[in-house]
Amino acid sequence: MPALLPPPRTGADRMPAPEHLTRVEDGERLHALLWRPGPGWRMVSSAVLGGGTGERAWVLNAQVAHGYRRTDPARHLADLARAAGARGPGVGLMTAADVSAHGRARDGGAEAVATAGISVRGWAAAPDEGAAGTVPPGTINIVAALPVALSDAALVNAVMTATEAKVQALLDAGLDCSGTPTDAVCVAARTPGGGAEVHAFAGPRSEWGARLARAVHRAVRAALPAVAHP
Repeated sequence: MPALLPPPRTGADRMPAPEHLTRVEDGERLHALLWRPGPGWRMVSSAVLGGGTGERAWVLNAQVAHGYRRTDPARHLADLARAAGARGPGVGLMTAADVSAHGRARDGGAEAVATAGISVRGWAAAPDEGAAGTVPPGTINIVAALPVALSDAALVNAVMTATEAKVQALLDAGLDCSGTPTDAVCVAARTPGGGAEVHAFAGPRSEWGARLARAVHRAVRAALPAVAHP
């Protein structure tokens, strides 16, 4: 008999839809996506601003110009978030891709938004030596949310699951890569408390990991430039 999964969580447990922001910087019109879910969310991220694990009140995915040369990206992102009215601790990601052309998907309560540019791509296990110092802004950025609480280990597991789903989407699109050198990810989950269950697993065969994987896969596929689709 197949296992019965609980119905998707809705309402206040969901991350709000991102706000679409625009600005002119160095004579170029640039876009950004800003999520402001407020308190009650714990996030894990590889982002340059607010990375690591902790409670966060907002997420900003900001487009910057190609050839970005600033050496203070965390301060730049913090300034952009502050100018948009974001308050408290948050997560800031950068990309050279046009974030107005993002992909978005949901699966059983799991949500994902991806922005993707693939002009600089390759395989993770490359023969070249790694570069030291500041790297260019990320190209494939993923922001995902689950309406449930996750343990610390499950948060890390969720990042693995989202990354595997991203690679699967790239391969399904016929691309010869596992990503770009500067991809970034942010996964949000509810803050534990109030007697709610804290999920210990978020791998691709777990209840919520499977939903996360499908949402990320579809979001990345939708975000990829049209030339990448067979």
